[in-house]
Amino acid sequence: MKKKVLVVGVFMMALVLSACSGGFKADHHYSIAPFEFTNQNNEKVSLDDLKGDIWLAQFVFTSCTTVCPPMMSNMAELQEGLEDKGVENYKIVSFSVDPEVDTPEKLGEYLTNFDVPDPAKWEMLTGYKMEDISDLAVKSFKMPVIDDPNSDQVIHGSRFGLVNKEGKVVKTYAGNVDVPFDTIVKDMKALSKED
Repeated sequence: MKKKVLVVGVFMMALVLSACSGGFKADHHYSIAPFEFTNQNNEKVSLDDLKGDIWLAQFVFTSCTTVCPPMMSNMAELQEGLEDKGVENYKIVSFSVDPEVDTPEKLGEYLTNFDVPDPAKWEMLTGYKMEDISDLAVKSFKMPVIDDPNSDQVIHGSRFGLVNKEGKVVKTYAGNVDVPFDTIVKDMKALSKED
């Protein structure tokens, strides 16, 4: 009887320890195609430059009249949560889906509209053709980017993509409405501790 109690006790302790360890569990392992784009400071940023950091990706554009302003506000709120939890080695990468209009200067100005806690963590990227960003979004992030020929708007995915230190998309989350803020911060904190 004592042996049975001991085995059950050890099993229960293992369960508690695994639940408390806060380990990260990936939903995907999407490879991101290599890129080198231009950020809001007119600096080149490549996939290799981002390796070693975890990052949250989104697809937005400055003249968006629907999902982009809430996505940007939600990302700023997420950054507050990351700062509160002491997560430091991360980036927020915003790919413009309207690269002909969104110059680095315009993207830099757009970022100032959202009261972000630490603008240095943001890479607002442009400097490519529409086909390039559409390919990257669909193939690497499994999100659509479609130019609307009847307006100045672009149809695009509104999810946030979490990218690990090796440059793989490991999870996606709602970015516009019903954003799971606590889950994203928790996941990023757990992922930032992994080697």
